Amino acid sequence: MTRSMTRSPQGTPEAVQDAAPALSHGLKQRHLSMIALGGVIGAGLFVGSGVGIAAAGPAIVLLFAGTGALVMLIMRMLGEMSAARPSTGSFSVHSEQELGSWAGATSGWMYWLMLCAGVAAEATAAGAIMHTWVPFLPAYGWVAVFMVFFCASNLTAVKNFGEFEFWFATIKVTVIVAFLVLGVLGILGVFGSAPGTHHLTGHGGFFPTGAAGLAAGLLTTISGFAGLETVTIAAAESDRPSHNVARAVRTAVWRIAVFYIGSMAVVVTLVPWNDPKVATDGPYVTVLDRLGIPAAGTIMQVVVLVALLSAMNANIYGSSRMAYSLVTRGLGPRFLSKVTRGIPAAAVLASCAFGFAAVIAGIVWPTTVFTWLLNIAGCSVLVVWSIVCLTQLKMRRRLEREAPELLSVRMWGFPYLTWLALAAILGVFAVMATTSDGLHQLAGTAVVVAALAGAGHLKGRRDRRTDLTPQP
Repeated sequence: MTRSMTRSPQGTPEAVQDAAPALSHGLKQRHLSMIALGGVIGAGLFVGSGVGIAAAGPAIVLLFAGTGALVMLIMRMLGEMSAARPSTGSFSVHSEQELGSWAGATSGWMYWLMLCAGVAAEATAAGAIMHTWVPFLPAYGWVAVFMVFFCASNLTAVKNFGEFEFWFATIKVTVIVAFLVLGVLGILGVFGSAPGTHHLTGHGGFFPTGAAGLAAGLLTTISGFAGLETVTIAAAESDRPSHNVARAVRTAVWRIAVFYIGSMAVVVTLVPWNDPKVATDGPYVTVLDRLGIPAAGTIMQVVVLVALLSAMNANIYGSSRMAYSLVTRGLGPRFLSKVTRGIPAAAVLASCAFGFAAVIAGIVWPTTVFTWLLNIAGCSVLVVWSIVCLTQLKMRRRLEREAPELLSVRMWGFPYLTWLALAAILGVFAVMATTSDGLHQLAGTAVVVAALAGAGHLKGRRDRRTDLTPQP
């Protein structure tokens, strides 16, 4: 009698997750489209982009264009994989199946860490805004209010989350479109003299800060796009997962690219890049003041608050679903897999608790623990994107062999554009290594990645020993 070793199909990540308690399917197409926008259009665009402009000058437009092109490629890869095999864990499930448990654990938990850190940063900024309006409650008190509210809303039916995000994102999109219209009118001279190209070339040229400024601005532009991947996670809870995620990916990416690139082009054309207000008050407020729009500061504070709360809501959702997917696959503590009325309640509570703990760390250890956490979170998206590229290269070939009918969305120029995207990400890592801050981020990230990959690898070895059975 011969003995051969085969892996049981029940051991695959998708089979394991299918056996877990089912989540609800209350999201619709309109929800997914706005979730994609809501998770990425936050304070990073309305306020944080001012830091990138101050670092790179008018060349920030090219940085956002380049980063936007990279993000379009990444989202096309995610769209291809998620349309073929929708899953709550999205890229984490796909990478575990194609590359191994080390990849699933690393990409999943790094993404969870990034989203939770985002929740902390957004809640802190929102609390500070509310404290200026209603000072009787300290900023951390408002943080607690927001955390409790959005934790509670995420513990209810998923369609409630979808509705919150739909209207939050609608407000943000309306403001950005209005800003672009006003900006174009300002460039044409409707609100005074037309600026022409004076601000693009008259303050040190189009590249006023040289390579160092471009490097600093590059990191800002990349972090501004983080969170767009949440739409592929949410698709699994929609009524038509494959169809909806394909459509959402196709429409959301170009909209976001237009919003980011268009906004930056308007800003650097209408106001000097080195105006201190661009970094302190934010580029939107500075432009609206330049155009003479009354109460511009107050208007944008309201919009920024909405943007913060929207991104916070989306990040709690995304982090809880990713945590749920990970633990159902044995890549985390099992108690987080509890599902109540179609909601992963334990994962929601854990993600909110971690986010609030990060807020406390920002108060108690602002320059140590909190800074370290934000640095790791800042690199997380690059780690995730790298694994996405490697996963798509392998999964595409598998699908072409085994199930070509599932390829309703196809990556452009495969495999060449996938390799180009991976090379671009490695190039960003190389640019980061040229600065002291970047080296610190890379070193901290490397430690976390090594720990997660090691734990995932050990789990994979244990599973293989369990799943390999002798056959007659």
